[in-house]
Amino acid sequence: MKTFLRIAFLFASVFILAITTSMAQRVLKGTVYIDGELAAGVTVEANRGGSMMTSFDGMYEVEGDVKSKWIKFTFINDVQRLVIEDKTGDTFDYAMSGEIPTAGSNEESKDVNLKSAQELLSEQNRDYMNELSLYTEFYKQDDFKSAIPHWKKVYNKYPKSSQNIYIQGIKMHQSLIDNAQSEEEKDQSFQELMNIFDKRMKYFGQRGYVQGRKGTAFLKYKLETDRMLENEELKETHKSSYEWLSESVAEMGTETETPVLVLFMQTSKALFKMGEMPKETVVVNYEKCNSIINAVIEKNADAQSVEKVKEAQSYIENIFGSSGAADCESLISFLAPQFQEKGEDIDFVKSMLRRLRRANCDETPLFSEATEKLYNLEPSAEAAFNMARRYLKRNEVEKAKGYYKQAMEQETDQDLLATYYFEYALFIYAKENDFPEARSFARKALAINSTYCEALMLVGDIYVASSRSFSGDDFEKATVFWVAVDYYNRARRGEDCSIDASKKASDYKKYFPNKEVAFMNSIQEGASYKVGGWINETTKVRF
Repeated sequence: MKTFLRIAFLFASVFILAITTSMAQRVLKGTVYIDGELAAGVTVEANRGGSMMTSFDGMYEVEGDVKSKWIKFTFINDVQRLVIEDKTGDTFDYAMSGEIPTAGSNEESKDVNLKSAQELLSEQNRDYMNELSLYTEFYKQDDFKSAIPHWKKVYNKYPKSSQNIYIQGIKMHQSLIDNAQSEEEKDQSFQELMNIFDKRMKYFGQRGYVQGRKGTAFLKYKLETDRMLENEELKETHKSSYEWLSESVAEMGTETETPVLVLFMQTSKALFKMGEMPKETVVVNYEKCNSIINAVIEKNADAQSVEKVKEAQSYIENIFGSSGAADCESLISFLAPQFQEKGEDIDFVKSMLRRLRRANCDETPLFSEATEKLYNLEPSAEAAFNMARRYLKRNEVEKAKGYYKQAMEQETDQDLLATYYFEYALFIYAKENDFPEARSFARKALAINSTYCEALMLVGDIYVASSRSFSGDDFEKATVFWVAVDYYNRARRGEDCSIDASKKASDYKKYFPNKEVAFMNSIQEGASYKVGGWINETTKVRF
């Protein structure tokens, strides 16, 4: 009998363990609201589980655990927790501010009038006419602070009256963000801005167009200089923007706005660099953008419009070329047939060489053939630059240096000249370790384009590399990292450099001078400090 009981108990234990194991995972889901509106851009994280960022519908779904005690909701600097330890079920709606809307609390509410402006005016709706008149008058005077209270009444009560309330509301809230006196003010206006985009789609459609505008505004705000996003927050920012921009491109096709195409490629590149997107998707997205732009160029007869579209195409090529996804094999597969067809077209050959150059495909037969072709067609500064890179690949340093100098002396296009200065600075830094000379040419590139993030990154790298040989004691050597991080922080404003620059800025902070040693030298945090020697730059003391 005892044996039977032991066996029964053993089976019961195994059965209970199996049930416990099968129940170990749970899926937590729900909807997040801010001020009664669906909340986009909220990071939702489950205790002992996963995390995600909400989209325009405010919905989340994350993996949890039977022992999960809370769900954390983060929007900008606002972090809130919902304790679920003693709650049943797996669905938890949450309001970060305001109340969770009840069924029928939106357009079904008796306080919301869904008539058009024409209908409201024809029936002489005094409330609508008065509020519209007041907000419009203030809006015309750019007095947005006075316009907003009246605008809100029209926006909330008459949401289907006119698209202008959304177009003008977006403009006003972008202004409020730019002129906010505090981060709290700025965040509140930003959340309202996101809600305006969502509400416009709800009542007036045009989803593809509005999603593109929303993704653009979201990315601009999140990547502001002062925010300095890092790690998961940076990753989630690009994921959300990519989702909206991708939807816009898919729905709008050849009607897609060119800034949306550019940002679509930038977010693709960023996600690839963060390991969140396969190389093949980046290539597909590039070809999709190129196909759209080529179709626009083909059907557009306006030369000025075509020039702007071509400028966007150049940006997209730059992004793709520097993404790391543009490997030689994938590039050559679709460039080689085009070269056979357009080999006499100087502009095409130049463009092709730039793409191959950015992808470090200088040693391919296609690059060599195209370089010689370009030199024969037009022995220009750009042809000399390509020759310099060819000789650099062969490690023929003096010949490369000669062609670099020839290219820099002959080039009249300022954007190309900035590129030549930067690459020559990189050449001097990598091949000759001449830090002052390398910085000199990086500065020449920055004199043409002060936001040239790769040049800013290079100056930061030069300072880091020179810190060991910098004259002075350990404290003075450590001050060099203040200036280096200054340059990385400037570089991270550029979309192409934001990820690498953010990482370097974070990594090199640990080499900042010691606070106690600084105190012994009578140096206070926040004060200006001049790093001497050949660096000769003023920075800010921080620890």
